[in-house]
Amino acid sequence: MRKPRKAGGVSTWFGNERRKREPAVPASQPEAAPAPVPDPTGPATGTRLSAAEIHENVRVTAEEEMRRPARDLAWSSIAAGLTIGFSFLAAAYLTLWVRPAFAPLAVAVGYPLGFIFVVQARNQLFTENTLEPVIPFLEKRDRATLGRVLRLWAIVLAGNLGGAFLFGLLLAHTPLLSEPMQHALLGVATGGTSGGFGLVVYRAIFGGWLVALMAWLVSSTRATGTQVLYIWITTAPIAAFGFRHSIAGAVEAFYLALAGTATWGAMIGGFLIPAIIGNVIGGVVLVAMLNHGQVGENARHASVPDKTSATDLDELRRPFRHN
Repeated sequence: MRKPRKAGGVSTWFGNERRKREPAVPASQPEAAPAPVPDPTGPATGTRLSAAEIHENVRVTAEEEMRRPARDLAWSSIAAGLTIGFSFLAAAYLTLWVRPAFAPLAVAVGYPLGFIFVVQARNQLFTENTLEPVIPFLEKRDRATLGRVLRLWAIVLAGNLGGAFLFGLLLAHTPLLSEPMQHALLGVATGGTSGGFGLVVYRAIFGGWLVALMAWLVSSTRATGTQVLYIWITTAPIAAFGFRHSIAGAVEAFYLALAGTATWGAMIGGFLIPAIIGNVIGGVVLVAMLNHGQVGENARHASVPDKTSATDLDELRRPFRHN
């Protein structure tokens, strides 16, 4: 008896024959992973940014700041003048918790607080600008750039002093703080504004040097924790060694004058003006000019890598900007 043929047997047989005759298709190979794209904001070589790369970060930031409207700069600088008053408060507060022999150490520990707030908030601080806009001027050396530098300085200095005056007014004429804190403020402010014209200029040179160095160091990293550390280690010595800072010290000077414990002439002529002069000398000469000089002309022109356009690089460098 003939066995029944399975359904589809002929088509199955021909299908099998076709599959036998067709050449085997090799298995597709997995696609190779794309090569990593270098980070234009990171170091071109090594593990740290070169001096030329830091120089470029500072220059790009400064060029943008000098193009900002005057109103924007004014609000930012007023905010900085107000906020840096927390350096004065923190320094005075910590002296309440230590014996008099350790008061200078307590002041040094608390002093960086206002600077940390200002820098991380991207507010405009006059003494940082003794470095940043000076770099483009040293690069171009023309009247137009000098005019933009002086415009920035005038707006930021006026705003910083206005904010510092408001903070000093609040401390001196409102019941904001306890009587022990008022005594502590008086002691810190008296020590921080003393010295006379010549000595204040000399000490302010070192204060300006350290704050401009802070701006240079902060431009070398994107890590917030590292930036805070750089701010602390460059501003604590200002208080520890008795150096002078024109804006943080202006809060103290205005507080003393408004409280009636010092004359306006002594605070403006004997502290504020010489502190500004010294800070400018320290920042411009000891940081801006020296660090610009250490970066040779060829290295400066090669500091922008070819791996991205200048516009893309400018966008990628935005995390470095702190004002």
